[in-house]
Amino acid sequence: MGWTYKGIFPAMQVPLRDDFTIDERELRGFTRWLAAREGIRGLVTNGHTGEVFALTAKGRAEVTRIVAEEAKGKLPVISGLNVEGIAEAEEHAGLAKDAGAAGLLVMPPHGWLRFGMKPQHVIDFFSAVGKSCGLDLVVHVYPAWTRASYSSDLLAELARLPWVKAFKVGTRDMNKYAVDIRAIREAAPEKTVLTCHDEYLLASMVQGVDGALVGFASFIPDKIAALYEAVKAGNLGRAMQLQAEINPLKDVVYGLGEPTGDAHARMKYAMWLAGIFKSPTVMPPTRVPEGAAAKAIEEAVRKAGMLAKRAA
Repeated sequence: MGWTYKGIFPAMQVPLRDDFTIDERELRGFTRWLAAREGIRGLVTNGHTGEVFALTAKGRAEVTRIVAEEAKGKLPVISGLNVEGIAEAEEHAGLAKDAGAAGLLVMPPHGWLRFGMKPQHVIDFFSAVGKSCGLDLVVHVYPAWTRASYSSDLLAELARLPWVKAFKVGTRDMNKYAVDIRAIREAAPEKTVLTCHDEYLLASMVQGVDGALVGFASFIPDKIAALYEAVKAGNLGRAMQLQAEINPLKDVVYGLGEPTGDAHARMKYAMWLAGIFKSPTVMPPTRVPEGAAAKAIEEAVRKAGMLAKRAA
């Protein structure tokens, strides 16, 4: 089935039991809840929000299988691909395909972050993955300051690959962000551009993107979908109002800078307080928020009118 990757794509959290195993019943219910929200056009498993860095290959495939079964082909399920080499990428891609994924969110290998890469390395990597599995590929564009940052020219070259269908753009340099979007549009107008700037959604949405692929939509999908609809309609006043409502929750999850490595833990804690999950458990070595951080999250959830009675 040919999917159109436009709209809001939550990078899903993964509910866990106390022993750190996947809570399948909770995950199925969470999938149904997200899929029923207005404006949700696909579901993303094994992103950073979904603790991909802490899951085994088997665990990643299991999460995708559960979500794909519950989505029942009504929405595309995109599974994160976070590996080092081509052989491992092909293996994980095959597992995701067998689990029911329609596409892969392809993240840069950690080696590129540490040592950098040449443009041909990137093209070879994406081409090998695309050829091996035939799934739709979503390019995860990392911040401009990292050694795995793709130049605008390289993004244009990636856009011309037949397997690449969309870009999750997290440049976090607004000047380069605009140039990157233009480069993709000029190279392949049919390819989709999605923002992944959870911490400043409105500012990144008004650049003319096709939606958002963000972990924050795992927590407040309705507000983020409404924000995107307001931007599309040109209703700046409504968009600013929604962003103002989002900001207090955004601040306690992401802080005032870029997302940190435990943002998913803070978000999961907020989701537990809101009654979306029955447990805030995260995979170690990340820990559940405590002390002042936990109190700040609870206060933000309370002020947003989202605090569940059982957590009050």
